[in-house]
Amino acid sequence: MDNYNLIKTMHVTCAAISVSGFAARGVWMFMGSSLLRHKLTRVLPHAIDALLLLSALWLLLLSGQHPTGRDWLTAKLVAIVLYIVVGSVALKRGRTALTRALAFVVALGLFAYIVAVALARQPWPFA
Repeated sequence: MDNYNLIKTMHVTCAAISVSGFAARGVWMFMGSSLLRHKLTRVLPHAIDALLLLSALWLLLLSGQHPTGRDWLTAKLVAIVLYIVVGSVALKRGRTALTRALAFVVALGLFAYIVAVALARQPWPFA
């Protein structure tokens, strides 16, 4: 396996682990689980997301692409920023349970959009 495919596999794996962790923390939040306060729950997502970001940057370097040089990469980057902001509302900053629930659903929808853009390499993958 060449370097690009190895890093891409790491990136996709980190993305899957990251969204799975986000979904688990969301469920635990709605259930009022004490697992949300566990040290691993608070530290591990940051480590996984750091690997996800590093692998994305490495892929950009290996491919010679620039995030704003391709429409689909720009769309993916904007969606990632929105995913982070909305995810933060869902897990921490939302003041009501309804706000958190709506933000949780929107964040999962944004993640699905990010994956669709990455697979289609089109900013409007559902069109």
